[in-house]
Amino acid sequence: MLGYTLKRLATGLVSLFVLATVTFFLVRLIPGSPFQNGGVSDQVVEAVEEEYGLNEPLFDQYLTYMGNLVHGDLGVSYQEPDTAVAEIIGRTWPVTVSLGLAALLAAVVLGTGLGILRAVSKSRIVREGILAGGMLAAGIPNFAVAILLLLVFSVKLGWFPAAGLLTPAHYVLPVISLALYPAAVISRLTGNTLSAELGKQYVLFARAKGLGRGRIIFTHALKNAWIPVLNYVGPASAFLLTGSFVVESIFTIPGLGREFVSSITNRDYTLILGLTVFMGMVVILVNLVTDLICAWMDPRMRRSYRGR
Repeated sequence: MLGYTLKRLATGLVSLFVLATVTFFLVRLIPGSPFQNGGVSDQVVEAVEEEYGLNEPLFDQYLTYMGNLVHGDLGVSYQEPDTAVAEIIGRTWPVTVSLGLAALLAAVVLGTGLGILRAVSKSRIVREGILAGGMLAAGIPNFAVAILLLLVFSVKLGWFPAAGLLTPAHYVLPVISLALYPAAVISRLTGNTLSAELGKQYVLFARAKGLGRGRIIFTHALKNAWIPVLNYVGPASAFLLTGSFVVESIFTIPGLGREFVSSITNRDYTLILGLTVFMGMVVILVNLVTDLICAWMDPRMRRSYRGR
């Protein structure tokens, strides 16, 4: 298990290196200069680019950046010259994480509850209704949900705030926008896997022993049924924790997503790279933790990891 964990960490570091390398050269393909704003003359742009080392050969810039990255230096934002990229990330990630955790919790609770109801309900209308609702929710992009919720519940009805993330009421609409799709997927996975588990021999044996239905579901069947769900929750939680760019922009939330969109618009190379590396690191760590939790829940996976 330890060997597998170390191997996954090494693979993650290689993936992070490849991600930083590809992103470095891709951002240089963005037309224009980070300093061509507000009618600045070409002479001033050239002088500022020379100050930041952008006039040097591209490969030399790459080696300089990767050397700084190894020492934990993400550089300084071109649009905020007195602000380090690490400081911008430190200022915005708590906002994005708080929103992502709220959306993740809502998706897991709602999706698991609906999945259990679909698996145990004897009503065909309930089962088909949950299935149809999940398919509908999964087919609508989160930005479309966000715009619809904003127009109806904020602009027209005035029930919830339209921008920011200052009070619990501010969380309602963006959390629903982010949680709807993963909740639909979790509901479908939970319903399918739990239905299969309830037909297995150990469940029939537990019933024969006189165990109650609730105890069988929540103590035995749900634990096994939730392993495939957990494999989905890992990548989904990484996505939610790193922020939804469009949803944060729609609700004017000062998180990582809005900063990322702004950095691309402003051609802020160092900020784009810093945010990409940070988000990539979060995705790698969350997926690793998910794999370890799955191994802890399923002895068969532990044995397979020992053999790797």
